[in-house]
Amino acid sequence: MTHRILVVDDDPHIREVIRVALRKAGMSVTEARDGKDALARFAGERPDLIVLDIGMPEFDGLDVCREIRKSSDVPILFLSARDEEIDRVLGLEIGGDDYVTKPFSPRELVARINVILRRLAPRAAGAMPETTVLSRGQLSIDPGQHVATFAGTALHLTAIEFGILRAFLTRPVAVFNREQIMGAAYQLNIQVSDRTIDSHIRNIRAKLAAARCDNVIETVHGVGFKLGRCEPQA
Repeated sequence: MTHRILVVDDDPHIREVIRVALRKAGMSVTEARDGKDALARFAGERPDLIVLDIGMPEFDGLDVCREIRKSSDVPILFLSARDEEIDRVLGLEIGGDDYVTKPFSPRELVARINVILRRLAPRAAGAMPETTVLSRGQLSIDPGQHVATFAGTALHLTAIEFGILRAFLTRPVAVFNREQIMGAAYQLNIQVSDRTIDSHIRNIRAKLAAARCDNVIETVHGVGFKLGRCEPQA
């Protein structure tokens, strides 16, 4: 299956670099030059993933992400010309799946995109059967269907968030350090900061809190995190 990628950046040279790299990797590419163009393209094309520049004039990437998240959980990978951690964390907290800082390696960008897309696909042959549903308390995820629910309410998780929860549910009594969570979420030896992992954990907690669960992931101080009871608030 050919994945459809929407590339959004106001710099035509960057769009060209990304387009060449993605097409070489066997993906189809649609381009948008600004935020408003991105929303129009998204509505018409319904891509499998969006590569989204943060620093565009007028309607920037964060605005685009917020608007898209009102109706879709399509994976979003942010591009940023600024190396400040706050840009990365903010982007992830409003629903981004990953980020790459400019200047970037096209090979790394493609690798990160493949990681996110792989999270949306059923598990490879020989792994857990697609029909196996993982659950604890009122939390349930179906890896084959890429569906997560709490007490019957659908959870709108990004691909990375889904991967993290799946790892916890696969080993429901284990304590995970950040390196283990990173490996479960990203694979391919891609490195991200501890603050990025913490941002994903905050997102998962916030989404479960909105479904009336305040005990989905517990912090084990000095070690990492473990799965909580996953029960509704009293």
